[in-house]
Amino acid sequence: MIGVILFAHGSRDPLWRGPIESVATQVRALSPATPVACAYLELCEPDLPTSVDALLTQGVTQINLLPVFFGMGKHAREDWPAMLADLRQRHPHVVFKALPTAGESPAITRLLAELALS
Repeated sequence: MIGVILFAHGSRDPLWRGPIESVATQVRALSPATPVACAYLELCEPDLPTSVDALLTQGVTQINLLPVFFGMGKHAREDWPAMLADLRQRHPHVVFKALPTAGESPAITRLLAELALS
């Protein structure tokens, strides 16, 4: 079974999580059978290992990881690959499919352009 984790930076402000959790809600609406979780790099919970463990308890054998970062900053360029390597080492039986950062998606770029023109 394939699960999805939306991985974002995190913030102390609880309202900051709203958009990320809204994406998770949309994933559930589009694919009710797909387990989905949010995870955060810092400043709020759950962290990535906790969300991975939660999906594994649901029988997930592949996790599609979407880093919800707009740009390729230090976290996406350095921290993210190290975290993936650690997950793969800790869970060798799980397929971790790392998707491009959200900001690298042509669909997101187009949507933002359309929003700017609306």
